[in-house]
Amino acid sequence: MNSEATRQVAPDFASQIAPAGCIDIRRFFGGSALVRNGAQFGFVMKGTLYLRVDAAMGAEFEADGCEPFSYRAAGRTVTVRRYYAVPAHVIDDPALLHSYAERALHATATPGHRLADTLQAATTSG
Repeated sequence: MNSEATRQVAPDFASQIAPAGCIDIRRFFGGSALVRNGAQFGFVMKGTLYLRVDAAMGAEFEADGCEPFSYRAAGRTVTVRRYYAVPAHVIDDPALLHSYAERALHATATPGHRLADTLQAATTSG
């Protein structure tokens, strides 16, 4: 899937996570970042939704057979274990997807970032 097709899929994932208005979708290399209150909690790359994980979520995704995000650079594969592909059964269940997205948002929280307790909506920017 090319970059433009991926960018067209990102709003669909965002709207599955939350009603329109609170998730910003920004350009992110060849895909789209999902951002809430300035914190990137996920992204869509080549049609695949990746969410930020903590140790527990990463273990759950691995148990479901999902892989961390990886890409090729300078002749080697770089693996980014902070983001995992979301299992198909999670994408197919809106309540479960919303729950995982909230967990990803909380896994993204850093000191100084004030994050909302819930995801409410989706918007496109950038």
